Amino acid sequence: MSELRVATWNVNSLRARMPRFLPWLEAKRPEVVCLQETKVVDELFPREEIEDLGYECAVHGRKTYNGVAILSRVGLEDVQKGLGDGEAEDEHRVISADCGGVQVVCCYVVNGQKVGAERYDYKLRWFERLTSRLERTVDTANEKVLVVGDYNVTFDERDIWNPDQWRGKILCSEPERAALNGLMQRLDLTDAFRAMHPDEGDHYTWWDFRTFAWKRNRGLRIDHVLASQVAMQAMTGVHIDREARDGEKPSDHAPVIAALEV
Repeated sequence: MSELRVATWNVNSLRARMPRFLPWLEAKRPEVVCLQETKVVDELFPREEIEDLGYECAVHGRKTYNGVAILSRVGLEDVQKGLGDGEAEDEHRVISADCGGVQVVCCYVVNGQKVGAERYDYKLRWFERLTSRLERTVDTANEKVLVVGDYNVTFDERDIWNPDQWRGKILCSEPERAALNGLMQRLDLTDAFRAMHPDEGDHYTWWDFRTFAWKRNRGLRIDHVLASQVAMQAMTGVHIDREARDGEKPSDHAPVIAALEV
């Protein structure tokens, strides 16, 4: 048996974060890294610098907004991009691959703007499309599957620095949570971080730039590692890398790193 570490990180513009991202990648060297909000077209993805550190790159990006990527030191097979349901799709939010025998899906879920907005309704529909895509493409009953990324949804009050302030608002509304939980139930997926840290609050992955939230630790846990039961049986740990959020010119998200035996 060997250990495979899978990191997920909304980098909020990869090229802008390269002075921070490359040293982190070289120091941590997770076997697989899933990135969201890369904000770069595939042709301009900084592939060479990342490949120099031993990673293969599968990318699905667009200019200015969104974009996802999977970086792997253990191989990339069966790469699939998008939701694949025949509907119009130009937001580039999903990519998946087999990485060293683990089926890895990297997602950047729609933010939704605010409850009741058109983008909010789109977010709920998008969750259904993602769920259907996973039902078609991954074998959660028999394989190690990780569906990771920025979900833009909290699970419960433990994921919120001030539950009263956020109750019913975007990222914390019950329809969003129902959509996320519906995905998990239909695919039989587990919130790996919460399974490993069942009673702990004050563990966040996103802190708003606009309110100096980082210094006050006023955050939300919206970046998740969802694991199939076979993956959970092999899971040895999940942690939030808070150090990567500190310092000069960070992303507003911290990476989440899961480790499992393969």
